[in-house]
Amino acid sequence: YPRVKGEFVEYPSPDGSGPMRGYLVKSAKAKGKLPGVLVIHENRGLNPHIEDIARRLAVDNFIAVAPDLLTTQGGYPGDEDKAREAFAKIDQTKAREDFVAAAAYARTIAGGNGKLGATGFCYGGGIVNFLATRVPELVAGVPFYGAAAPADAVKNIKAELFVVYAENDERINGMWPAYETALKAAGTKYSAQFYPGTQHGFNSDTSPRYVEKAAGE
Repeated sequence: YPRVKGEFVEYPSPDGSGPMRGYLVKSAKAKGKLPGVLVIHENRGLNPHIEDIARRLAVDNFIAVAPDLLTTQGGYPGDEDKAREAFAKIDQTKAREDFVAAAAYARTIAGGNGKLGATGFCYGGGIVNFLATRVPELVAGVPFYGAAAPADAVKNIKAELFVVYAENDERINGMWPAYETALKAAGTKYSAQFYPGTQHGFNSDTSPRYVEKAAGE
């Protein structure tokens, strides 16, 4: 990948259980200090598609950090079904704290300007909403079809959100009215977009639900 420089990095887990692993990517031609962005995977860990998303962001002059929640299960197993099985064994309380730790790590990377955003997909979209409530330093969040943040925590959000939904995604979309009410009540800066003719997962070009036009927008 001549346009980017990628490496696997480690950062500590808050519970002392050992290091977590992530994929760090920067532009090969970066000049000056750049903003960072966390890339949060779906319920299959750090698979090749999410690594590719991180590289795309690096090309756009972000320092991308893609944590791998499957670190404790040996990492992405190379098979999507096995990855889902491994993911089901993850302690989600620990997982949330590990993502908060990833946000702290991302703000310390050499060449960063101190600004941090986050984007995530499916499970990762829900984590972006969660991180916005827990990481006051987060300046922007772009959750793709993710579970809403807890209503009582929305008041803690400092980031500006661009919330992405698929048109045909009943479970996730059903959370939006209450979430929007809470965002408005908190005075959070946000915008939301429902992409017509799409289903949950439409941004992934490795999925049969991929919609090129919507993903490109």
